[in-house]
Amino acid sequence: MALDTKSETRQFTVVGTRPLRPDGIDKVTGRARFGADMTAPGMLIGLVLRSPHAHAKIKRIDTSAAEAIPGVHAVVTRADFPVIGDNDFIADILDNCMAGEKALYDGHAVAAIAASSGAIARKALKLIKVDYEVLPHVTDVDAAMKPGAPVLHEGRANETVPEGMSSNVVARYEFGHGDIGAGLAGADRVLERTYRTEATHQGYIEPHACLAQMGPDGQADLWCCTQGQYMVRDTCAAILGLKQGQLRVTASEIGGGFGGKTTVFLEPVALALARKSGRPVKMVMTRSEVLRATGPTASSSIDIKLGMTKDGRITAGFAELRYQGGAYPGSPVEFGAMSAFAPYDLDHVKTVGWDVVTNRPKQAAYRAPGAPMAAFAVESAIDELAKGFGLDPLEVRLKNAAREGTRASYGVTYPAIGLEATLRRAKDHPHWTAPLGSNQGRGVACGFWFNFGGNTCVSMNIAPDGTVNVIEGNPDIGGSRASMSMMAAEELGISYDQVRTVIADTASLGLNDVTDGSRVTFAVGLATIEAARDAKREMCKRAAMVWGIEEDAVEWKDGAAHPAGPNAGSHPPMTLAEIAAIASNTGGPIAGHYEVNAEGAGVSFATHMVDTEVDPETGAVKILRYTVFQDAGKAVHPAYVEGQFQGGAVQGIGWALNEEYIYGADGTLQNAGFLDYRIPVASDLPMIDTVILEIPNPGHPYGVRGVGETSIVPPLATIANAVSAASGVRMADLPMSPPKVLAAIKGA
Repeated sequence: MALDTKSETRQFTVVGTRPLRPDGIDKVTGRARFGADMTAPGMLIGLVLRSPHAHAKIKRIDTSAAEAIPGVHAVVTRADFPVIGDNDFIADILDNCMAGEKALYDGHAVAAIAASSGAIARKALKLIKVDYEVLPHVTDVDAAMKPGAPVLHEGRANETVPEGMSSNVVARYEFGHGDIGAGLAGADRVLERTYRTEATHQGYIEPHACLAQMGPDGQADLWCCTQGQYMVRDTCAAILGLKQGQLRVTASEIGGGFGGKTTVFLEPVALALARKSGRPVKMVMTRSEVLRATGPTASSSIDIKLGMTKDGRITAGFAELRYQGGAYPGSPVEFGAMSAFAPYDLDHVKTVGWDVVTNRPKQAAYRAPGAPMAAFAVESAIDELAKGFGLDPLEVRLKNAAREGTRASYGVTYPAIGLEATLRRAKDHPHWTAPLGSNQGRGVACGFWFNFGGNTCVSMNIAPDGTVNVIEGNPDIGGSRASMSMMAAEELGISYDQVRTVIADTASLGLNDVTDGSRVTFAVGLATIEAARDAKREMCKRAAMVWGIEEDAVEWKDGAAHPAGPNAGSHPPMTLAEIAAIASNTGGPIAGHYEVNAEGAGVSFATHMVDTEVDPETGAVKILRYTVFQDAGKAVHPAYVEGQFQGGAVQGIGWALNEEYIYGADGTLQNAGFLDYRIPVASDLPMIDTVILEIPNPGHPYGVRGVGETSIVPPLATIANAVSAASGVRMADLPMSPPKVLAAIKGA
């Protein structure tokens, strides 16, 4: 799709083109090294024993028989980890990695073994005896909030939770402004609905894997697949009682993350086994372990109350969101409550969010955590009201759309934003007016994400031959190495193939926050540009030295140092390569550096449109056509941007139609494998069309906004609106699997 260039503010040479991806050859030839590819001499294999119960007191663990087997070098339980003090956040992470007094969900780790082979480890694992006292459990968010529900933790509720609520309710959040009662009184119709979504997993191809080793001097190394090696270092050091400088963490290539690799699961356990055995320990999860014991997103139950006039003006919006985030506090309900009405300019709006614990694995981020569920509820209600009045759902959204200067539902005032532009492009797109057949329906919805900046550090080294190495500290999960190389080349005025970007380990570069929040292209890109500018200043200084003029009499343009004007002399330009070649004679190596806690990431909006067909005899849903309209600020590498749009849409399709965690009456996961946990495959999908809009973010030198998360926010509602139109029945419970759709049709 052609870019919308109406908002361009400068001409780019490299940025906006589509060069080959730097990791492509390594990945298609198998040369790239992922977490499970790491090996070390004398390496042991680590395996984890996991609870078969959803909720149980661990009365006793007997590891003696396992330890007696030849080839077993270490067994660890919670007793092998230090006691964490007042840091509840770290204490919860440790408890999730290795259960303490209780197993809190099916698959919770209770012990681990390191042995000389996988076969020996598996044999030894079966010999560990755990004496459990099985306790009542709860896996549903609404059930967990009821009086008398089984309690996971006592005393974990914070000060925001009113007295008298279940101990499973651990936090309450509230956002909004205006008077909901007055706003609803001005409506021609008030709609009240409840919407539910099930938990879904990120579905990354590569399971969690790591290799740990620790010397007798306490110095440790860890290689792992992660979205943030500094986070792994800091978390593991806190859990194991190490100083951060004692642990060096190197990120491998990553076979997908989508937010699910922003925490630790195996890493502290592998380090504990390595410390106890004195040998390197490698651990790789099975797919069943990934689904049972690593973070899916939250499931949700959401009440909406929405008022609208007959001409389509939203007079008030209220949402009460209940999210379960698994066995520990920290569901993404705060983000859900903040983002629910964020696309709209409302005088009266209020959201209340409840964070609830249940006997499920601790949730992890999944692309715009919390926002897709909230958007599903709000956008479904808007669609139902608009169609009830006979109004065009796109026009209704345009009438209420947030714009520059709008006070957001969560408090901020928006700068330049692109929601209105996405809606207008959607309305003018041929998809919107294409004919539909029988049992077919079209849906549209909007979505929002905040985007983050955060701690970032970049170095740039210029080699004597004029090639450039960019060193950054964020794993590449969406094309960031290409984007950094492109921005460096753009700023330096050289070709893309002269730049190589590499990912540093934690001992080689300053702190970098996790690759999440759609922060990397924005924040690391900003730091890369500034590091390039730092290097340019140094190269201008070197040229000034050669020419015998003042530094401020030299400027950088088109990849070379030039005299700034006639008064600076008539010296011929010195290219980057020429300056680099004589660097040893002008002061030594040339490098640029920049570190920042970046702000100004700029929010992001998208509008999605989909056509679906519903089989009235089976309830099966087919996706016929899908189009994404999203503001990228500036698309550094448009092919990667389109891939992010398409990937978010596809994951949203799975969430809306098939994917769900299914728990039995005993609280154990019934579909812990891709055979039964069904993610979309190619035959389930049409080609996903993309329209990139570019409304520059004023907080970035090139106008960049993050794009990786917003694209998963609208699909749930977009597809639900289309299925509701095709079936003639409003769908409010996800996923819309064939049995649910068929039951709704028959019930109507």
